[in-house]
Amino acid sequence: MWQRRGSVVVGDIAPLAFAVSGAYTPVPGGVGALTIAMLMRNTVTAARTRRGL
Repeated sequence: MWQRRGSVVVGDIAPLAFAVSGAYTPVPGGVGALTIAMLMRNTVTAARTRRGL
């Protein structure tokens, strides 16, 4: 469907999993700012915990 229009689906599911998945939600343009912010927060928290701070 998306290939016919020349677009690319970006999301959390591998293209080969489409056939066996019950449902999926494509993410146009990739992840958003909130996801990136939470990933950075978790990374900093993990680094601090590892260093004992």
